[in-house]
Amino acid sequence: MNENEEILEYIYQTSNMGMQSTKDLINAIKDKDNKIKKILPEIEKNYEKYSKETEKLLNKQDLKAKPIGIMAKTMSKMSINKEMMNDNSDSNIADMLIQGLTMGNLGLTKHIENYEKTADKKVIDLAKSLKKFGEEYIEKLKPYL
Repeated sequence: MNENEEILEYIYQTSNMGMQSTKDLINAIKDKDNKIKKILPEIEKNYEKYSKETEKLLNKQDLKAKPIGIMAKTMSKMSINKEMMNDNSDSNIADMLIQGLTMGNLGLTKHIENYEKTADKKVIDLAKSLKKFGEEYIEKLKPYL
């Protein structure tokens, strides 16, 4: 696997997992009065945008994005549902989202640092853009803590 493929695969997996987890959160609180509800669709749409952009870049290189495994999706959904049964407060939801965004950004930082000099500029720029999105939404979520 070359560096472009490795970074794109990481971006794709991160954005898809983020999109799926955010959808699961939206569904988990759809009948609740959480104030954080208004920011969740923004997060989901951003993740979707990065997922589609990554797919385009992979396709240009004749590569196919690997979908998230059914086990990972199921475990994530179960974890979210369990967490929501225990505490569906805005603070808890913000905390979960911040943890996910932070984990994604840590991986992005490693990939950017490892491949910035050797990977395509478009790929690195996409990774940096996703990282910036994560940083911005971490700040937007802090008031909910």
